Amino acid sequence: MIYRSAGCFVLLLSCLVAIPAASGSENLAQSLEVLRHVALDGKDNAAAARAWKVVAAADAERLPEILSAIDGATPLGANWLRTAAEAIAERELREKRALPRKALQAFVLDTDHHPRARFLAYRWLVRSIPEMKEELLPKLAQDPSVELRREAVARLIAEASKIDAKTRPSDAITAYRRALEASRDEDQVRKIAGALKKLGQKVDLPRHFGFLTDWKLIAPFDNSGRRGFDTVYPPERELNEKATYKGKTGIVRWQAFHTDHPFGLVDFNRPYGKLKEVVGYAWADFYSPRKQQVELRLGCKNAWKLWLNGEFIFGRDEYHRGMQMDQYRYRVTLRPGVNRILLKVCQNEQQEDWTVQWEFQLRVCDETGTAILSERRSSP
Repeated sequence: MIYRSAGCFVLLLSCLVAIPAASGSENLAQSLEVLRHVALDGKDNAAAARAWKVVAAADAERLPEILSAIDGATPLGANWLRTAAEAIAERELREKRALPRKALQAFVLDTDHHPRARFLAYRWLVRSIPEMKEELLPKLAQDPSVELRREAVARLIAEASKIDAKTRPSDAITAYRRALEASRDEDQVRKIAGALKKLGQKVDLPRHFGFLTDWKLIAPFDNSGRRGFDTVYPPERELNEKATYKGKTGIVRWQAFHTDHPFGLVDFNRPYGKLKEVVGYAWADFYSPRKQQVELRLGCKNAWKLWLNGEFIFGRDEYHRGMQMDQYRYRVTLRPGVNRILLKVCQNEQQEDWTVQWEFQLRVCDETGTAILSERRSSP
């Protein structure tokens, strides 16, 4: 991840007018290496500041080289490199000097480079040469960079919206379907799905996003005094769908639950009622054809803990601070065959209307947000 703001960068950029127009190749290469390895402990800041001045003074022709240095850089190092590159580009754009068009265009289209660096190159190109937008975007609809893909999808949506749906409905449907296939962002998908609905088309949003819709639920266990978050209840020790346990108010057992919510929302209130000071567990089996790295993306406004195949992934002991899609993201490795996903969701004692929710949504996807589907999945 490249962090976008830091006080030291603002200070350095404010001194840009004092930076000379060029720097030697050897000094540039050495300075790039210094910036690539800046650590978070702050010990390298003095050396990084000196190196930053050298890099930021480089000629615009060196921009692809500077952007390439972001590949494999430390998170803080990538930030130093990004701001140096931006300083060069802003200087050239302000002075109305040409940027290295062909080299930056090749950089944008090379998916081996860091996605954020590629987006920077794209942004500079379209600012300096607006027609580059139409030249590049048709090639980026399936790009691994979420930012570049978003730009390409926006173009596809705009093209689809220009088609007269009354006289050319099939063309409009085809255009919106093409946009949907490329889209990964919730707002864009909602817009496309809405347009397709008006054209009489159904969109399987859970499948598009990779939301898990089939679960086994068990509840309620006790969460009095919010002690349930750290209490190890039986589902954390074993996953046995035939087992019964002593719950908060009596014997509890697993029950099948299917959500038909378009964004995969699993609401414990539906089978159990609007309970307070309780804990519930949700268990889903995900079948993978091979060992593969994926992201588990969770949305939840309750306190929760997450496990994969018995291994604890993460948890947050806080309540009712808002919920959104992909609120929490964790990169994990699935094993071939069945993978057991277990989620613990706690409800606290608050009685206000806005604390009623006892729910979550969880999806499996790759780092671009492209759905990865279980080999066994119920039909919509």
